[in-house]
Amino acid sequence: MKLKVFKFGGASVKDAAAVRNMVSIIEKQKNQHLMIVLSAMGKTTNGLEKLLLSAREKPFVYEASMEHLKTFHFQIVEELFGADKNIKTRLHSLFVALEADLIQNRSLAYDQYYDLIVPYGELLSTTIVAAYLEQSGLPVLLKDARKLVMTDSNFRAANVNWKLTQHCIESLKAEFETHLLILTQGFIGSNPQQQTTTLGREGSDFTAAIFAYCLDAQEVVIWKDVSGLLNADPKRFSQTVKLPSISYSEAIELAFYGATIIHPKTIKPLQNKQIKLKIQSFLDAEIPASIISNNNENDTLFPSFIVKDNQLLLSISPRDFSFMDEARLSFIFGTFQQLRIHTNLLQTSALSLSVCIDDNERSIQGILEAFSSDYFIKYNHNLRLLTVRHYTDAMIPQLVSGQVVLLEQRSRTTLQMVMEYGQG
Repeated sequence: MKLKVFKFGGASVKDAAAVRNMVSIIEKQKNQHLMIVLSAMGKTTNGLEKLLLSAREKPFVYEASMEHLKTFHFQIVEELFGADKNIKTRLHSLFVALEADLIQNRSLAYDQYYDLIVPYGELLSTTIVAAYLEQSGLPVLLKDARKLVMTDSNFRAANVNWKLTQHCIESLKAEFETHLLILTQGFIGSNPQQQTTTLGREGSDFTAAIFAYCLDAQEVVIWKDVSGLLNADPKRFSQTVKLPSISYSEAIELAFYGATIIHPKTIKPLQNKQIKLKIQSFLDAEIPASIISNNNENDTLFPSFIVKDNQLLLSISPRDFSFMDEARLSFIFGTFQQLRIHTNLLQTSALSLSVCIDDNERSIQGILEAFSSDYFIKYNHNLRLLTVRHYTDAMIPQLVSGQVVLLEQRSRTTLQMVMEYGQG
């Protein structure tokens, strides 16, 4: 059986017109088996994050956020379905369940509470889109990803249990014998206790790769609001270039350094089975896709620029002036792992370790508590990390113009600079 996996993000279903456009894309796949992975609509995930914080910290003043969420979804339903009461009833049931979980489970640890609440975005979007596909004459089977993607209990960054997940997803092969289209939620799974988990922010791309791997798909298509895979964020750089194709290895490097168009965990399952990944525009499906495959001929064709804002540069050195040896590094990075801190850049010397990490109050508090007694700690807030793949020396003066560079690191292929916000 020939099978493709289509992943649609929030922007591709941000309103009624976008949903109609998504369905028109699916309609063109005549007699093609499709596994469709869908994110929450528009900025719903952001809205749910604000909602859960309101419900947790100010339990009696979250109604405005809830009402905004309801209005957004019911407006889309009104435009797509008119007076149809059936879909409105289903949405109402989901909102009742959401409100009950918000209030009754506030005492859960934050990460578990997050994974209980935020996935309602995907449950709402798939309910609406499944109903609209049916109305459009495209019969679809809606499956709950929580019964298919099995994970551990590492809430907000759950690890996939590949053996169990493979067993569960393989059951869909029989369903495809009677259905061309199967729709499910991105981003979410469940643990052995049948509690909802999430795969990490923007994890729907990873979900698509999981299904592609387990179903032996021909290819994965991630539908975006850009013309393909660009060498820089067009919102930051006035001149960007579309990358026609890159290798799995190059894509992994770009994702590792923070390229937001691909979730970091997406590529490896596809590489293991040589499944092509296409980045395609849902605004104009006729534009050729960028392709990620085993072909590395174009990897060095253009430099790629990746910017991460809101960074913190941290310097750690032993109070007793001993060396920053393997034992100390092992302790520090073991503590980072416990605190769930990812290092975006690191540099060592005989007496100190410098790391660049995402800046948030929770991380710095954990670091100070863990290290202050035995280490001197210095840090700078509100920094920017620029990573350039396949840089040239000639481009560097323009990149640092107007900037104060606090730390620089180069390899043969990659330049990274931590800088204060300047003119650029």
